[in-house]
Amino acid sequence: MLIVVVLFATVLLRAAIVMTFVYLMLPAKRVCPRCGAKLALIRHTLLRVLVPAVEHRWCLECGWSGVVRQAQSRVIKRAARS
Repeated sequence: MLIVVVLFATVLLRAAIVMTFVYLMLPAKRVCPRCGAKLALIRHTLLRVLVPAVEHRWCLECGWSGVVRQAQSRVIKRAARS
């Protein structure tokens, strides 16, 4: 039983490390990584519930669509409310 717990803990630790690095690699700015134009917010209720620290954004000029990190002020305000 101890071996199962240790193996499960290493899997959870590995998943946490991977998710941290993926989050840190997401762009944090509100400008398009391709053309530099402003990005429009696309609201997803499921994404907002599951991962509230990221947003889905879309570039109106070049059509780039992707996930970016939320601004720190929004994350701090949301944490202060709860």
